[in-house]
Amino acid sequence: MPEPSDLGARLELLARDEAATVAIAQGVARFASRGDVIGLSGALGSGKTTFARAFIRNLTQPDEEVPSPTFTLVQTYAANGMTISHFDLYRLEAPDEVWELGIEEAYASGVTLIEWPERLGPLRPAQCLLVTLAAAEGGPTVRSITLAGGASWRDRLRRLETALAEYHHG
Repeated sequence: MPEPSDLGARLELLARDEAATVAIAQGVARFASRGDVIGLSGALGSGKTTFARAFIRNLTQPDEEVPSPTFTLVQTYAANGMTISHFDLYRLEAPDEVWELGIEEAYASGVTLIEWPERLGPLRPAQCLLVTLAAAEGGPTVRSITLAGGASWRDRLRRLETALAEYHHG
């Protein structure tokens, strides 16, 4: 599995509170398109579900109910003629278990959000945008958010850097 530094394009952001994490997720959603796979990586409580919820609501409805798929493993949402599939792979024991969850169909039908993408091992798509959330100094809701993607994300990350300039860090 490629490390974020091997993926080509990288953007480091700082979210000083949950509202900033939401704004960053909404920014990423505006640049997402059919076929994108977005991995959300970070420790428990780092903001992965908050990010996913804001991303999904930006493409569906502001009041869309977006439960964590921790126990169901996958939730799907209709958005602009495509499907958003939100996977939580925390409870997977082996990467190939993901086939039983319908991940191939998710890849083909729209945007796929994957919490705990490291559980995919070598099955993680090479062109995945990896979003890494980590606690940062400054308070309990401050997060460092790193976006790293391959060639298909290079131009979009440049545009995101401009759109999210107030959160630029590093």
